[in-house]
Amino acid sequence: MSTVAVLFAGMNERRVPELTGERTMASVPFGCRYRLIDFTLSNIVNAGITKVGVLTHYNYQSLMDHLGTGKDWDLARRQGGIHILPPYVTVSGNMNNNLYATRLEALISARDFIADCKDELVLLSDCDLICNMDLSDMIRQHTESGADLTVAVTKKTIGSGIKDVSIVHSDADGRILNVTEFNDNADAEAEPKDVQMNIVVADRRFLLAQLTDALAHGYTSFAKDLLSRGARRYNYRVYRYNGYFETIRSISEYYTRSMELLNPEISHQLFQVKNFPVMTKVRNSVPTTYSGNSMVKNSLIADGCVIEGIVENSIIFRGVHIGKNTSVENCIIMQDGYIGNNVYLNCVITDKTVTIRDGRVLSGHEKRPFYIEKNAEV
Repeated sequence: MSTVAVLFAGMNERRVPELTGERTMASVPFGCRYRLIDFTLSNIVNAGITKVGVLTHYNYQSLMDHLGTGKDWDLARRQGGIHILPPYVTVSGNMNNNLYATRLEALISARDFIADCKDELVLLSDCDLICNMDLSDMIRQHTESGADLTVAVTKKTIGSGIKDVSIVHSDADGRILNVTEFNDNADAEAEPKDVQMNIVVADRRFLLAQLTDALAHGYTSFAKDLLSRGARRYNYRVYRYNGYFETIRSISEYYTRSMELLNPEISHQLFQVKNFPVMTKVRNSVPTTYSGNSMVKNSLIADGCVIEGIVENSIIFRGVHIGKNTSVENCIIMQDGYIGNNVYLNCVITDKTVTIRDGRVLSGHEKRPFYIEKNAEV
């Protein structure tokens, strides 16, 4: 069945304020050359979906620069393609500039876009999901089951202190009975639960009817008001995903998820799945240059770099310069960073275009990495 995708680009900025001060969560750099939205957008294109609406919030200029016309994802089309959906704000109705705060409010603001589509199904997804998923299989199961709405879930053991996680309760046939928010006082060693992945497939007309009903009743929560309340009346089902899946809820989780890319097994699940490539904006850069005294171990290094020192267990983005007699260990150095001579870095995250002068020694910890903001000079 024909499907249109609607993506939430900016629902989780407050989780990682260090990285989202000047960009939306969807455009956070990840894995040498990607942005977080690249995983979701690639999954959608690999499933054959050619019309995508991207719901924006704050700070979406960098996202627009990254997406462009959508040609790098084969979405520069006369019919379909990428549609940026900025927040709907009116002078008379929103004097305080209060933009939507929840997924349901964001969807309600996109009702006109969804209503104008002719597709039979709508796929909803967050943009900060790190996975390589066959969405066509989820769409197929949704169609064959006759469900009104299908929710993707994955088994996760959730530690205490974690918030903003929805647990999906279903019967043996996969029919959803209830959706609850995780209690952050629960035991960290609790058995794995079905965690909502924030990927949903729904019949378009059914979804529009639910949005109209939500607007009429003043509902604001997608999980509580639409999913949990609707499960009592409609045919809601789960789609179980067993592959690698992670999200980012803090700067330390960003560091951990990035370092996991150095694990060949995880890297294979994300980037080496046959017929499911992860696409991103193409940049033509010269190959990375390594001097005779350089040494690299267990690292990912993008093109356009100059490496004159030692790089170990690190992720180096495009255009980074690492000077002589410099050691970079367990670090993430983003695009166009300049690391001088005789520098020692350990567990450091530098944002774009950061300069670290000669002789500096900076160290964090894997649980609390040392972060340096964009354009800073140390």
